[in-house]
Amino acid sequence: MPGPLSHIRVLDLSRIMAGPWSAQILADLGADVVKVERPGVGDDTRAWGPPFLKDASGADTKEAGYYLSVNRGKRSIALDLDKPEGQEIVRQLAARSDIVLENFKVGTLKKFGLDYESLRAVNPRLIYCSITGFGQTGPKKDHAAYDFMIQAMGGLMSVTGEPDDAPGGKPQKVGVPITDIMTGMYATIAVLAALARRNETQEGEYVDIGMLDVQVSFLANQAMNHLVSGKTPQRTGNAHPNIQPQDVFRTADGHMVLVVGNDGQFEKFCVVIGRPELARDERYARNSGRVRHRAELTAIINEALGAREMSHWIAACEAAGVPAGPINTIPMVFQDAQVRHREMLVEAEHPLAGSVPLVASPMKFANNPLAKPKAPPLLGQHTQDILREIGWSGPASHT
Repeated sequence: MPGPLSHIRVLDLSRIMAGPWSAQILADLGADVVKVERPGVGDDTRAWGPPFLKDASGADTKEAGYYLSVNRGKRSIALDLDKPEGQEIVRQLAARSDIVLENFKVGTLKKFGLDYESLRAVNPRLIYCSITGFGQTGPKKDHAAYDFMIQAMGGLMSVTGEPDDAPGGKPQKVGVPITDIMTGMYATIAVLAALARRNETQEGEYVDIGMLDVQVSFLANQAMNHLVSGKTPQRTGNAHPNIQPQDVFRTADGHMVLVVGNDGQFEKFCVVIGRPELARDERYARNSGRVRHRAELTAIINEALGAREMSHWIAACEAAGVPAGPINTIPMVFQDAQVRHREMLVEAEHPLAGSVPLVASPMKFANNPLAKPKAPPLLGQHTQDILREIGWSGPASHT
């Protein structure tokens, strides 16, 4: 199996989004990822539909699009962790694994003898990552959490959406489960860092990742805006709070995004719209002035762009080196020439549907290219194969 992690085994005890996202990245990189699921039920996201993948006859399968988005490249084993034999199989899998990912409530796996200390006893080199809503310590450590809730608690929704006095103004969540995704990304970075350290020390590691911690960490410029000014950042819709003009603007036949990043780009943009004098106006010549006078500048730009169709302005901006683009729907994204050239949409063989469309990994390696991704597994699809690999000859009641 190609990929820079083809020598690594991952035991994925996680479900929903954050942990599986991390495990999927590791699978993309070539790791052998074994996903442990509850018999007969599996990962909760299998049922998070419609839509569901259709089989060869056109009927719905039990494979929800949500599940398919986060489990490519893995193998699935169905185990009942309430039973001693299920727990023993996990221990045997951990003994031959490099990384364990889990997102059970704090203390749950200790009751099964599957916590870090227990598994370290059978594999001292194990890198064990626990992913929870609030981390392993603190007053909320025992509380359950989901992405939407953490987006709210962690401040992201307070700076996302239109202002209260604008039409439809209210706090908004991001359109994808961004906190789950970023939690998975941080978990991946952490376990790979621990893996690199293990190469030097031969020691395993325990990693504690809390979703709320992650959300606070990527408040980024908005957090520092508050910390250096003492002011509370507000919702500004699509308008960037620190750089202007960066917003959605009206053209004669639709809306486009303009992303001017510096004073030089602004000067070029003013030429594009036939208003070169704006770049010499003391209110707009510097970014700080454009931020302070955003409302007036936005009105001027909307008036200018409203004279021509969107395709004209995007082509003109591109020719001038000014970042601008359309607001694509999801189908339009996959038809984009750049996306198609980069082969971000692939097909994989699927035992029920014949094939399934998948989003490819964005990571491109010159010397160790990634394999074409494999379809997310059916529930328990690889149970017998995995049991044979560990030489299991015990009772089969775990399935």
